[in-house]
Amino acid sequence: MMPPKETLQESIAHQRESLVGMLQEPLRRLAAECVPVWGDREKLDALLREALKELPYCKHLYALDANAIQISDNVSHEGLLEGFGRDRAKRPYLREITTSTDFFLSDAYISLRERRPSLTATQIVRNAAGEALGFIGAYFGLRDLPLTRELYEEPRYWRQIKGDPSIRGTVFHQTRSDSEMDQHVETVLGVVAELMLYHGVFHVMLHFSSSRAVVWVMEDPFRYRLLDIEALIDPDICLAYPRTPYPTGAQVPPEQVRGVLDAFRTLRLMDEMFYLRSGTLNIFNGLVGLTFSCDGSHYIPYDEFLRKDHDFWTGITST
Repeated sequence: MMPPKETLQESIAHQRESLVGMLQEPLRRLAAECVPVWGDREKLDALLREALKELPYCKHLYALDANAIQISDNVSHEGLLEGFGRDRAKRPYLREITTSTDFFLSDAYISLRERRPSLTATQIVRNAAGEALGFIGAYFGLRDLPLTRELYEEPRYWRQIKGDPSIRGTVFHQTRSDSEMDQHVETVLGVVAELMLYHGVFHVMLHFSSSRAVVWVMEDPFRYRLLDIEALIDPDICLAYPRTPYPTGAQVPPEQVRGVLDAFRTLRLMDEMFYLRSGTLNIFNGLVGLTFSCDGSHYIPYDEFLRKDHDFWTGITST
């Protein structure tokens, strides 16, 4: 039996635990070494320069007094950078510090100067009497950290996301207008099913209201292709996509693909006020995406989606 996959939050927590294990002890030792020279800018810079050799992924180290005013330079692997005298009291990594621990690893934030995801590890410096003298800060760029970086896997459970409240507030004053795709829906669904079953399309987004589709193909998965209504109602389009066997790793069985597409049509035509605006299907993760006229969106496993009937969706979109 396969072990359960981590949730997004669990994956992030796992990476943070790894970082704490890597950083906590070197910064604790550094804080103790800084106490005898605390307040001496040149000697602090020298100590930070030596400590940086133990933290090859750290971009720079610095020391702050108890009021979060910087009392050292920014010490980097390339040398000293400006920073002495800077007030860091309002920076997110200091606002989050609690008194329950001497070491704190911030949440990721966007750095002021580099404007990219970063984080800061902060170690409180205490004298022999246990009084807090200030802080040691270690700044890291998120992209530089040596994490396991295991790919997070999208969960397969139903999620509902509310849309624009201004659209939902006017939904009772709108009615569905037949689009070109609505008028040729049988042909469109037949073409899309053929592309998915025999020509390598693994992800499709059908925009019923604007009569277009966006598709991704296994032979070229990093680029999407936009199909307008002229392409979607012309079965000859299949000639432009090489014959490709249906992938064995797909979560959606091939015999269920047309059933999902047909259910899109049912939801599109189910009500003049509450109706499907767009539907997506990805055969590898087995998820169906739905966006309704009320701007609410649903992401649901294909098999659960196929078990829901017309009355269910009418009720859930109108509440």
